[in-house]
Amino acid sequence: MRLPLLIAAAASVSPAPATPAGGGAERPNIVLIIADDLAWDDSGAYGNPEVSTPNIDRLAREGLRFDRAFLTASSCSPSRCSIITGRYPHNTDAEELHWPLPEAQVTFVEKLREAGYWAAAAGKWHLGDAARGRFDLVRETDTSGFQLPAGEAGRAGEFVETTEGEAQSGCTEWVPLLRERPAERPFFLWLAALDPHRPYHEGIVPDPADPARVRIAPYHLDTPAVRRDYALYYDEVERLDKYVGKVLAELAAQGVADDTLVLFMSDNGRPFPRDKTTIYDSGIRTPLIVRWPGRVAAGDATDSLVSAVDIAPTLLELAGVAAGGTFQGVSFAPVLGDPGATVREFAFAEQNWHDYEAHARAVRSQRFKYIRNAYTDLPLTPSADGVRSPTFQSMIRLHAAGRLSAAQSVYFVQPRPAEELYDCEADPHELTNLIDQQRHAGVLEGLRAALDRWERETGDYVPDLRTADEFDRTTGLPTAARVRPRPSKREMVESGLAAPGRPAVP
Repeated sequence: MRLPLLIAAAASVSPAPATPAGGGAERPNIVLIIADDLAWDDSGAYGNPEVSTPNIDRLAREGLRFDRAFLTASSCSPSRCSIITGRYPHNTDAEELHWPLPEAQVTFVEKLREAGYWAAAAGKWHLGDAARGRFDLVRETDTSGFQLPAGEAGRAGEFVETTEGEAQSGCTEWVPLLRERPAERPFFLWLAALDPHRPYHEGIVPDPADPARVRIAPYHLDTPAVRRDYALYYDEVERLDKYVGKVLAELAAQGVADDTLVLFMSDNGRPFPRDKTTIYDSGIRTPLIVRWPGRVAAGDATDSLVSAVDIAPTLLELAGVAAGGTFQGVSFAPVLGDPGATVREFAFAEQNWHDYEAHARAVRSQRFKYIRNAYTDLPLTPSADGVRSPTFQSMIRLHAAGRLSAAQSVYFVQPRPAEELYDCEADPHELTNLIDQQRHAGVLEGLRAALDRWERETGDYVPDLRTADEFDRTTGLPTAARVRPRPSKREMVESGLAAPGRPAVP
C-alpha cells in the first residue's frame, strides 16, 4: 500500500545514549520514516540519478547506507507488522494483507513508552485498531478516497478518488506532529507515507520525470505506456523525498538534529509486476539509511546483511531498553559503529496472501537466494494494483500475441518451479534459475538446510486451507471473495475459512 518509512532517533551507538534537547534522562529520540512501495534502488543514493531524491541522497551523504537490507515480506501491512514487532509475519498472526495486528503481540513502541518516550504516528496506518493504543497520538491519513469501483462496475485501472492534492502523499501531518511533541521527553515518531503507492496522478511535482530517461527493468516492456507508468512512479518518489527534507529541516529548526537518529526505509518493492509481493530482491530488498550525526560515519556504506526484524531490537538497545524474548531479530547496533561488522548470516522472507493466494519462502545470503514455492499451480500474478497497471495490462496483450521474452513471460508460467536458486551478484535481477546446476549443489544444500532450520525454529508450515483470490488475475477487478472489513486471522479460523495456526513461537 502507499507507505514510506523513515526512522529518526537521537541516540548513541555507545552504551550511554546522547542526551536529547529539552532535558530528561539520557536516551535517544527516534524518528522512523517508511516509504510505501519504493524499490531499494530508485534513488540517487542507490544509483539511480534519474529519480529526483536530493533529501534521501543527503541522508546517505550524512549517514550510513545499508546495501544488503531485506524485508521479511513484500506486502504492505504484513511488512509493517513485522517491523513493529520484530517478528516474522507468520509469527505475528498478521501475515496476510489487511489482517490487523492482534492485541497480544508485543511491539517495541510500548517498550519505549514504558521507558518514558512520547510515541506518535502520522500518515498511513495499516496496522489495525489494537496497535493504536501503543502510541500516545496517531494522526492517520484518510485513505478512503482510494477505492475500487463497487461491484463489477468500471474498467481495469479505474478508481473513485476523493482525496485531493498533497494529502495523497500521506506526509502532510509529519511536521505538525513533530511540533506537538513534549519538549521534556525523548520521542519516537512512526512517519508513514502513501507515496509511491498507486494510483498515480499527473502534475504532482513541478518538474515531472521524463519518460525517455526512466530505467526499465529487463522483465518489463520498454514501451511508451510503460515508460509513462514509471515516470509517474518517479514523481511520487520525488514528492516523498520533499517531505523527508521537511522533517530534516524541522529537526534542525528545533535544535535536535544532532540528537536524533533517522532511519529511512521502504515497506516493500516497486508496485510493478515481479516487484511488489514477490520475494525476489526487487520485492524484499529495501533502501535502509541511518543518519546519526557524530555517531555514524557520514557517507559510509555497509554490505552487512540485516533484516527488518532487526530494527526493533536495534532501537531498543540504542534506547537502553531490554528487548525481551518476543523479538526474533538481532540488533545491528554494532554495524552503526563498524560498517564491516557482521550480525547475521542469512535473511529470511515469506510470501503469503496479498490480493491473491500465494505461499513461498526465501533465504538470502550475501550472494545467493533460494526460494521454495508451495503453490506451484498458481502463476506469479502481481498485486491487484499491479495487475490494473498500464505495465501489466500491456504485458497481457503482448503475451497473447506471443511477443514477450522469457523474462517478461514469467507472470504467466504454469506450473512454476518448486525451487529456485539465484546468484544475486552475477544475476542481480534473478533471471537464471540455477537449481539444476551441479556446480552449485553445495550452495543449494546449505541454503535448503538454513531454510529448513528457520521453518522449524519459527513454527512455519504450509496451511491446509487456501485463501480465495479477492481480485481477477487478468483485470484486477474484485471477485465475490472481496469483503470489507476483512476478517482477522482469528475470525477466519473460527469460521472455517483458514487453518488454525501452530503453537505460538516464543
